[in-house]
Amino acid sequence: MADRLNTEGLRYAQAVAETKSFSAAARAYGVTQPALSNGIAKLEERLGGKLFDRSPRGVTPTAFGARVLPLVGQAVSALDAVVAEAKRLTEPDDQKLRLGLSPLISQALVARVFSMVRDLPTPRDLVLREANMQDLREDLAGGRLDIILIPAVTAMPRFEHRVVDVEPIVALTPDTTDDTPLELEDAGEAQFILVPDTCGLTTFTTQLFRAHEMPLNVYPGEALGYQVLEEWSKLGLGSALVPRSKLTSPDSAHRPLVDQGREVQISFEAVWNPNAPLSADLLRLADALAATR
Repeated sequence: MADRLNTEGLRYAQAVAETKSFSAAARAYGVTQPALSNGIAKLEERLGGKLFDRSPRGVTPTAFGARVLPLVGQAVSALDAVVAEAKRLTEPDDQKLRLGLSPLISQALVARVFSMVRDLPTPRDLVLREANMQDLREDLAGGRLDIILIPAVTAMPRFEHRVVDVEPIVALTPDTTDDTPLELEDAGEAQFILVPDTCGLTTFTTQLFRAHEMPLNVYPGEALGYQVLEEWSKLGLGSALVPRSKLTSPDSAHRPLVDQGREVQISFEAVWNPNAPLSADLLRLADALAATR
């Protein structure tokens, strides 16, 4: 039986066990929920028992799953360790550190990374790649990137995480005439222009409104980037939320966004595979970034 187990099914089951959600696990792997559910169903068929129960209260392991899922986790970790060790043995002299970035990451954070990579015990060349969130997650899982910096909006099971930066969120509104803070509750009355859900900003905005049980009134069009958000807001098409570093200029018209007087912030995290060949350096780098955020 074991030699016929599908590794994708094992990974999907592990993701659901960690996130306690089929939808969150599907987002983490960049697949549709039906595809993930189908993969788990095939695994359950091979194992001969049901792994999860679904109810209005969420996803919980069955009695069978409670016994089997820890072994699934061990199997997934062992597979990752095989790949990591093979890479270490076949590329022992590789001195590059491959870093993936969401377009939402500020240049100030990138500059901090450059400075800290030079202080690692083993000197390394930093190779940057900017890409959308799904590509970054896939390349990290596939070993094509060593570490990624992304907004902390999506679960990534089995990877190490460190929050390495936080940044204030500001509001772009058609009627901005001063820089007085805008309460989130008041912002909920506006129509919001969004960007494609690839960098993490739209996910953050959606989650922010959902967490406060507020409806998100969305403009029917879609902006390509952050500068367009500013331009369209000035035209009166709607409002937008962006990290302060993404303003085209510090003098651009904007209002700090606050929640009951407290600054609304977006968090950014470093994510890496704890079994990667450079794991010690990656942990050292992430901890240094977190300590100076």
